[in-house]
Amino acid sequence: MEKSHNSHTIGASHEDLMGLPMGAGRLMLALCLLLTCLSVGAQIHDKEHHQPIDADSVRREFDKGPYFTLYKDNYFIFGLSIGPKATKENTNVKVQISVRQKLTKSTLPFGSYLYLCYTQKVFWNILEESLPMTDLNFNPGIGLAKPVFKNGKYMGKIILQLEHESNGRDSIESRSWNRLSLGADLLVSNNLLVHAKVWIPYVDGEHNKDLLKYVGIVQAGVELSSNNRRWKGSLVLTKRKNWKLDFNTVAEISWQFSRNADWCLFAQYYNGYGEGLLDYNKFSSHLRAGIVIRPKLFSNY
Repeated sequence: MEKSHNSHTIGASHEDLMGLPMGAGRLMLALCLLLTCLSVGAQIHDKEHHQPIDADSVRREFDKGPYFTLYKDNYFIFGLSIGPKATKENTNVKVQISVRQKLTKSTLPFGSYLYLCYTQKVFWNILEESLPMTDLNFNPGIGLAKPVFKNGKYMGKIILQLEHESNGRDSIESRSWNRLSLGADLLVSNNLLVHAKVWIPYVDGEHNKDLLKYVGIVQAGVELSSNNRRWKGSLVLTKRKNWKLDFNTVAEISWQFSRNADWCLFAQYYNGYGEGLLDYNKFSSHLRAGIVIRPKLFSNY
């Protein structure tokens, strides 16, 4: 498969410090500012509905919660390319389905528990005549999670996880890799969660040996929420494997418009490489919107 020869190659001279085209970089910064303002504004507006996160309820959720539940965000979103001209080929639907199966009836030593997880991501070109699904990514894994409590307060969790990711194709379109990752998130306050993850990769796909140059080896992010948790916004940066200050960037914002709704209105902006496995070495800048169903307590990244 040939690499992209457009102007968005790694290290292009017109990119800014974040490794983004200037127009996309400004858009990303604007989205981040909007995300922060909306989250803070929602906190002020919903102050009378403030509901602190109770450590006992979090502990019960980990210990006695359902065995089969959501893992990452589940969403259905549609949108177009930002920067490159929008066409039928790059205006698409992105779908993510992610679930988790807890394997232990009660917590293991040190308060940890074992689980299986599975995430599937689909890119669907619904504007083209044959409605092709252009890329399907399969991501199963097994993990060990340790919730952290201090003085009766939930602080966050630590996760050790072994994952496989592939696209189920053969020949020159086959993509496959594995990673052992160590991640943690920290609940700084009821409204602010920070998280990070680093992994040891093993790239076994014959036609994606340079994958890490595009999907990276470490990520970090932040999630903001209103006091009543109906507004949420997040920013995730994944460092590509090089010595430059460039990242794959995901900025998201969601709003639960009704307290009785199980889903939220949702917008996601992606800028960088590796959004899908098939074209992992091609630059992508997309803004999409739709609906999302989130895990009960916290999203996993």
